[in-house]
Amino acid sequence: MTPELQKQHKDMVPYEMAKNLKELYEGQARQERYETSKALFRCKMLDRNPVGTHVLKMIGYIQTLEKLGFPLSVELATDVILQSLPDSFSVCLFSRWEGRNPVQSGFCV
Repeated sequence: MTPELQKQHKDMVPYEMAKNLKELYEGQARQERYETSKALFRCKMLDRNPVGTHVLKMIGYIQTLEKLGFPLSVELATDVILQSLPDSFSVCLFSRWEGRNPVQSGFCV
């Protein structure tokens, strides 16, 4: 605990101290969760940018949300990442879901 927080809580009983600290940090966690989820759901990859870098950035947002107590299921996280890709990737994605190999079909290189 920082010296400033110690000074603020020195005359409190443990229950009051815990309650006060919880209120203090819940607000910060809520703000961080909001900012992280906003960045995640608004993130869109631009054409010609590296896919790997984009996906790693999104995974970072997803992991941050998990650490803040707001985990996304694997399916939802996958959908959010796929939806952030440009429309030029849709042919590749749908071909894979239909069981065809899009690279061999000439769709994606």
